Amino acid sequence: MAAARVLLLLSGRPESVSFTQSVCGLLGARPGLGPWSAHCSLKRGQLVLSARPFPGASARLPLQQPGAPAAELPMNRSVDLGVAVILQSSDQTVLLTRRTGTLNVFPNLWVPPGGHVEPDEELLEGGLRELWEESGLQLPQGQFSWTPLGLWESAYPPRLSWGLPKYHHIILYLLVISQETQQQLQARIQPNPKEVSALMWLGPDVAAAVAATEDETETPSQLPQDLPPSVLAVELEDGGARPLALPTSTLLRTTPATAESTERVSTGTKFALRLWLQHLGR
Repeated sequence: MAAARVLLLLSGRPESVSFTQSVCGLLGARPGLGPWSAHCSLKRGQLVLSARPFPGASARLPLQQPGAPAAELPMNRSVDLGVAVILQSSDQTVLLTRRTGTLNVFPNLWVPPGGHVEPDEELLEGGLRELWEESGLQLPQGQFSWTPLGLWESAYPPRLSWGLPKYHHIILYLLVISQETQQQLQARIQPNPKEVSALMWLGPDVAAAVAATEDETETPSQLPQDLPPSVLAVELEDGGARPLALPTSTLLRTTPATAESTERVSTGTKFALRLWLQHLGR
């Protein structure tokens, strides 16, 4: 079965992007800067991107990449489409989950719920499905609103020093704003232990500190004075759940130069948190 695909509008028609090609680069972006503006058509099962406005474009979103250099890679593979949900409670916290350490891709990383978009699946539908599959949360119709936040070009491994990339995606971050409080949402959460090992709700102040850390800089040795030393999380253990005081310094870690399953917040998630804070006007 064919996967959902990312298409670029080139020479007036949509064309599939090769695994070897940088989507940001083809749209005129340069590594290490940005974000850049991309005009998008949020179609069922595919995402059409262009550097310029085009008929049918339904959104203009910031597009960013981590800036990894090019490499010799297979030409016969396309760029896949993923979607991630920044779920905001009515009291302005967002849900992050920690991927289990046994996953082959991005183990132990804190990310919002998300994954592949299925063929012929609406992008919001795909995001809500992933939210339900990972957290057990189903949002009642009419009790949430949503808007696309931005696009992230993702490769794994994230650094060439770890090895050649095996996966290449464009991730569409969707902001889904629930009318329920964090407490109400948390009461219904039933995480999938095959994918999620812990979860937490992040407020704007800590989110701002996390979003400000960059992979090209050293992780701060001391926390800013206005940050709490730890953040309350819930960790899955032996079929149950227990409270976890997660050190805030863990969330400020950057991507290591060598392949390690170090617990940290993914670079794409930091980008999405910056967009969320901008949406809040912070």
